[in-house]
Amino acid sequence: MANPVKLTPARLKELQDEMVWMKTVREKEVAEQIKEARSFGDLSENSEYDEAKNEQGKLYSREAEVQAILDNYILIEEGASDDTRVGLGCTVTVLDLDLEEEEEYRIVGSQEADPMSGRISEESPFGRALMGKEIGDEVTVDAPMGAIAYRVVNITVNR
Repeated sequence: MANPVKLTPARLKELQDEMVWMKTVREKEVAEQIKEARSFGDLSENSEYDEAKNEQGKLYSREAEVQAILDNYILIEEGASDDTRVGLGCTVTVLDLDLEEEEEYRIVGSQEADPMSGRISEESPFGRALMGKEIGDEVTVDAPMGAIAYRVVNITVNR
């Protein structure tokens, strides 16, 4: 069995909505594309048919991927942790000790990670280093450009 995927309630809803859309709307669109391409004649030299079948394959692949997540997830209960330690679903403010700049990150599961938007996975090196830390704790993270030291400045539990 695969490792469970950690999801916030919002991400779970997005995936459920995506699955409904794929099953009700997108499958019909792709079926119509295939039907239309078949009407063009000889399938051996029909690029529209090939493209429609490729699209169908991508759709079925995505459906399987989303279904696997929906069959095996752990819901991150926002607000379940206290605001004294960094945990899943919380927002943490850190001070880069070299640059003297504060940065804010939300700790999320790997499915929701988007570092450019300040959402880091608890499985990433930075996320792992922060997990369980308290305000005032310092962490060092190995990065491609060298080790970077941070101090935890604030922890906010998202409720």
